[in-house]
Amino acid sequence: MRKRKNETPLINREFAQLEFNRRVLAMAQSSKVPLLERLRFLCIASSILDEFFEIRVAGLVQQQNLGSFQRAPDGLTASEQMSFIAEVSTNLIDEIYETLNSDLLPKLAKKEIRILEQQDWNKSQYSWLKKFFRSEVVPLTTAMGLDPSRPFPEPLNKGLAFIVDLEGADAFGRTGKRAIVQAPRSLPRVMKIPPTADSGKNDFVLLSSVIEAFVEELFLGMKANACFQFRVTRNSDLFVDEEAIDDLRSAVEGELSNRHLGTAVRLEVAKDCPEELIDFLAAQFRLDRSNIFGCDGPVNIARLSIIPDLIEAEGLKYPSLRQSTPKELRPKKNFFRLLKNGDILLHHPFQPFEPFITFLKQAAKDPNVLAIKQTLYRAGNDSPVVDALLQAAQAGKDVLAVIELRARFDEEANIELANRLRESGAQVVYGVTGHKTHAKMCLVLRREKKRLVRYIHLGTGNYHPLIARSYTDYGLFSARSQLAEDVQKMFQQIAGMGQIGNLKQILQSPFTLHEGVLALIENETKSAKKGKPAAIYAKMNALIEPKVIEALYRASQAGVKIKLIVRGICSLKPGLKGFSENIEVRSIIGRFLEHSRVFYFSNRGDPKIYLASSDWMERNFFRRIEIFFPIDDPVLKRRIFEESFENYLKDNTQAWKLKKDGTYKLVERKGSSYSAQETMLKKFE
Repeated sequence: MRKRKNETPLINREFAQLEFNRRVLAMAQSSKVPLLERLRFLCIASSILDEFFEIRVAGLVQQQNLGSFQRAPDGLTASEQMSFIAEVSTNLIDEIYETLNSDLLPKLAKKEIRILEQQDWNKSQYSWLKKFFRSEVVPLTTAMGLDPSRPFPEPLNKGLAFIVDLEGADAFGRTGKRAIVQAPRSLPRVMKIPPTADSGKNDFVLLSSVIEAFVEELFLGMKANACFQFRVTRNSDLFVDEEAIDDLRSAVEGELSNRHLGTAVRLEVAKDCPEELIDFLAAQFRLDRSNIFGCDGPVNIARLSIIPDLIEAEGLKYPSLRQSTPKELRPKKNFFRLLKNGDILLHHPFQPFEPFITFLKQAAKDPNVLAIKQTLYRAGNDSPVVDALLQAAQAGKDVLAVIELRARFDEEANIELANRLRESGAQVVYGVTGHKTHAKMCLVLRREKKRLVRYIHLGTGNYHPLIARSYTDYGLFSARSQLAEDVQKMFQQIAGMGQIGNLKQILQSPFTLHEGVLALIENETKSAKKGKPAAIYAKMNALIEPKVIEALYRASQAGVKIKLIVRGICSLKPGLKGFSENIEVRSIIGRFLEHSRVFYFSNRGDPKIYLASSDWMERNFFRRIEIFFPIDDPVLKRRIFEESFENYLKDNTQAWKLKKDGTYKLVERKGSSYSAQETMLKKFE
């Protein structure tokens, strides 16, 4: 990354995001990862890059188009950021295709897993694919010749498309030289060729290869001299002016229809496409050469992620996840009795998510439960969580669901979810104008003798059963009166209006979380200045908020020992003289996506541990509703510290150390190998 004079001690956010992508790509290149999982990681790296352009680069393009002079916190302008993004992204994309073509595909072929290109097809395969093209592709495809009566079509965001060079005249005597073909959205991008076509057990073909092979049949009587695939990435960030609308759901629905046709921000095109055609496409999408990337393979590489799911091959994928339910929850004991004895903590995915579903189902059926209130950010389709809420509403209980309609790329699913819950009789609200509801909370109100007792579940991750099998997160069940009262007040605040005042235990954004975190850091700084032991350990997904980083720098200068585990983007520079000699930053990239947010402050020998729904980002502190909640039980505090910090800081197989220039280096292995995630799997099997 280019250095500037008077550079502030911050790493550029976009550079940090691309560095995260590089660490994911490294998993695809690692011989220690099972082969099909390596392919999956390659697809993840490609998908992350897609979203980076759809959201982050799109925002920079908007700044440029508006002539904005705004600078990033590290001092770079939008144009300066776009310059290094183009360079780094080009290298990343080249490396992705090199990994696919020179490493993964040959190794997969040795395991008799093949992605066949046209030159590889035998006669039977060619015949089967030609029939497929004629019966499935031709009826669904409208090829658009380009002339004054047929203007350039608008390919959808990330849709597979082709530019075709034609020769000859059609039935009307028209002699257009070019045409655009858009692959039908309803057809799979990857197909397994059946054994009846004289194929191996795991022979695959890409839809792009089929269209390229037979595209001439879409232009009868004409000759297709060449056909090149391309894909355009568009601005996919929804814009909803919440101050100027009456119905948020209708506004989001309206914006969803525009997502596929936003401003073009990137063009991917086959590497062998002639310059003349690239220039033509660039002009149509109003893109300059810095936004155009050549692809030595399928332009929609993320679609290959379906292949591991279609193959059963021992040793080529991670072993099946074996989760063990805690003894106190086996068999399905009554949660309301259990929680009278103390809090219950689950660490996903090493421990299952099913106990929460059991908790909800028990609440739905229990005649003494009067109300259930829950936030839903991402719940997924056909969710047992939603089914339990529907069951509770249909049983006559008061159910309140706070559904975040603007959960990026889940908006449509959440609108459908809201409709289902409303139809069942549940109350549904969409959060608070101007703030995403990102907190993960569930409150159950139960009549016990003559009083109402509150039971809660708070989490660091989403109420999504599938995500809970692939993301690391904590979930806390509790009946602590003060904590539960805070949760009740938050639901009152979100669903109703008025002011609830400061909460007793929970730090909440956008009100007390930012100043609360700064106060916790300052407390350690004061201890260190007095010569007392002081330490901060934090595990999160992202750290970019400047004032928090400045507070950590001050703490480091005072002598506070600071160890950070930041999976994704981190703008803090460790090891800077005069700023951060006492700060170490690591990133863990492994089988499971590290998603839990855990924070430890030594507090003069009386440690404080918090779990949270939020990272240390400006949006989490000021534009979202988040929770930062304490763990009181000494046994659970010790357990969390051991699992999240002692365990992860020992990792020498999947740990990366952040250098002060913003790049990462794999932690050097000394002695026997140690994997934090594998250790957790063994602990709870």
